Amino acid sequence: MNRKVTKFNNFPRINNLLKRWEVLRKIKIGLGVFLSIWLVFTTITLVSASSKPVDTFFVLGGSIRREIFVAKLIKQHPQIKVLISRGSPDPCIWLIFKREAAPIANVWLEKCADSTFSNFYYGIPILRRWHVHKVMLITSPTHLPRAKWLAQIMLGAHGIWVETETVQEQGIPGNRESWPKTGLDITRSFFWAGLSQIIQPECSQVTNLTDVDMKSWQHRSFKCERQGNL
Repeated sequence: MNRKVTKFNNFPRINNLLKRWEVLRKIKIGLGVFLSIWLVFTTITLVSASSKPVDTFFVLGGSIRREIFVAKLIKQHPQIKVLISRGSPDPCIWLIFKREAAPIANVWLEKCADSTFSNFYYGIPILRRWHVHKVMLITSPTHLPRAKWLAQIMLGAHGIWVETETVQEQGIPGNRESWPKTGLDITRSFFWAGLSQIIQPECSQVTNLTDVDMKSWQHRSFKCERQGNL
């Protein structure tokens, strides 16, 4: 008799488990449908963006020669915005643009990033505010392919098409690549591609190049890379 009671008592538990599995199944189906719609929408957006002109030059810090390159480039395209992520000291960048007689109104300096991953971590919210569709990613050959893959994953998740331009470095490369570091960055970039849809970290150190106070810097000590010839 006790065995029969025990069997009957198990029925509610079994029903509860079945209900939970059914809820989980519906959640999985819902997430699958949502993900599919998001992937289709993002792909369409990327295809559309690929045919548009570049609207931002995105410079990754690591070598002053990248900033020299973009200063020369912006003279030909003064309407395009420039975002320099963790580049050379502010006065060095200011001196480069002045030497090249390049416009500085559309040049922005972001100083929060301390790695390639965080270049995009802090760069995405800025590019989204600018309603960017297509960027030219400027880095060095020693920084590829990691920088390109991270850009395609993290920016691509926001419908931003990525083109790359490499600038040859002199002396010791600013970036040394390794497969373990590349694998780690790619793995976490996939996670952040999803999380960044709802989380938008703000960098408190974003400065327009026109706001760099050179008079103040002249009374302070700063050092520029030798290959900048400043």
